[in-house]
Amino acid sequence: MSVAAATVVGVVSPAVAARVPSGCESAPVAVLAPDRGSPDHGELDRGSPDRGELDRGSPDRARPDRGKPGVAGPGCVRPGGSGPDSTEPGEIELAEMELAEIEFAVIDLETTGWSPSAAAITEVGAVRVRGGARWGEFASLVNPGTPVPAGIAELTGITDWLLAAAPGPAAVLPGLLAFAEGCVLAAHNAPFDLAFLLAACGEAGLAWPGFTVVDTVMLARNVMDPDEVPDCRLSTLARFFGARTAPCHRALADARATADVLGWLIRRLAHRGIRTLGQLRALPDVVA
Repeated sequence: MSVAAATVVGVVSPAVAARVPSGCESAPVAVLAPDRGSPDHGELDRGSPDRGELDRGSPDRARPDRGKPGVAGPGCVRPGGSGPDSTEPGEIELAEMELAEIEFAVIDLETTGWSPSAAAITEVGAVRVRGGARWGEFASLVNPGTPVPAGIAELTGITDWLLAAAPGPAAVLPGLLAFAEGCVLAAHNAPFDLAFLLAACGEAGLAWPGFTVVDTVMLARNVMDPDEVPDCRLSTLARFFGARTAPCHRALADARATADVLGWLIRRLAHRGIRTLGQLRALPDVVA
């Protein structure tokens, strides 16, 4: 079935309808076929009040998947490692890989608030990309087990009614982790998303795989010229680069926009002679 220019090839959770959102609709759990287009131009808008900017730090590895779209294959190296000085098998090899050849799982979360100690996840979205091409997508609403504050519901459009039949974190997270296996994670303001994912995995009794993580906020701060953009919010960068999807405080749409922004930032890095993950680690707070 073709929906929003993507073909649904598998539904991870039967608890959610097998429908893929176009734009900013409800996001069910689904793995999608690849969109091999390169970032082009479209109109935009977005910017999360507290999530546009932050920092992070500490690295790892991944290899591109040459197999099925959206599924980690033999070409992928399982994430792990212990940081920049780690010499685990695969670490050096990953550091030497061209950024354009690394497969990224670009993630985004919607939540009931700004701190994992007082809030919970309401939606997850992820896009696997390599060299500007999308190889698969994953998205799901998540029942947080608590009411959604009115301000958050107004911002995201995610309401208690919408979440009533959604699966809980323990049902969604294993699928998300499996989807991202073998990838380097990327997120806009990655510390925010990682804090919620780590907390949710801990509560669900799931081991965190120890992904390498690239923060596109910090990457943009290192790459963008001050006279080009007034800030490094996702909406600002997506508009500047003409991302294919407008971010709108929905997880899959925002992950798609972040993936396009990442692709353009990687192109800029190449013009500066930064082509590998090892070289990227020299930039402050970009790789964790």
